[in-house]
Amino acid sequence: MPAELPTILATSGGLVDSPRLDWEVGPLTRYAVELAGVSGRAPRVCFLGTASADSHRAIATFYDNAWRQGWVGSHIALFPMPNVADLREHVLSQDVVWVGGGSVVGLLAMWRLHGLDGVFRDAWQSGVVLTGISAGSICWHVGGTTDSFGPDLRPVTDGLALLPWSNGVHYDSEPGRRPVFQSLIADGTLPAGFATDDGAGLLYRSTEMVEALTERDEARAYSVRADGTGNAVEDCLDVRRLR
Repeated sequence: MPAELPTILATSGGLVDSPRLDWEVGPLTRYAVELAGVSGRAPRVCFLGTASADSHRAIATFYDNAWRQGWVGSHIALFPMPNVADLREHVLSQDVVWVGGGSVVGLLAMWRLHGLDGVFRDAWQSGVVLTGISAGSICWHVGGTTDSFGPDLRPVTDGLALLPWSNGVHYDSEPGRRPVFQSLIADGTLPAGFATDDGAGLLYRSTEMVEALTERDEARAYSVRADGTGNAVEDCLDVRRLR
């Protein structure tokens, strides 16, 4: 059953430390699967590691987590060629698409080469829940800040723009993220938007941000807008703690 409205959960989290695996699924990712509203069968969850060049280790860790969670897991890899015959058919058959972190500019380039930009728009509009961490959060927005080009943060402004906002990730854990994000909004390089500390997420229904969520007590989410005088205004949002 598809989500009632186009749904995106954009996060700087969804993964937690694990004593046995590289990482385990966290409350934010589990909540994204709950949002799909599946009943009577196992949820179908597709992982994309495009931003990490389809890391075999990340894909294997995803499948281990999917098995532990009781999901029907699948993945899409684009290197060296797509691993499924029909990308559109595969994506539209899923309940949730989960996008991992890494290079957001590499992710966007590869998706466009393979037509996934249009596929994801259709999937979003048909009720497939879209979620992801870091690059897998920025990609759904107009843009954000990225270290894809090197250690100095730069803007990315050609996101899929399913959401008409900018997106800041790792707001509390990487010192440059906050001031760069604010300056890019203040000077008009990026539109107004939302940012997340590590462990926080933003729930969008259609294009409206309806709730900020956290899986870590200290994590917060923020709205940022230009004030018309060359400065940015940041407001801390109320967050709901997931367990």
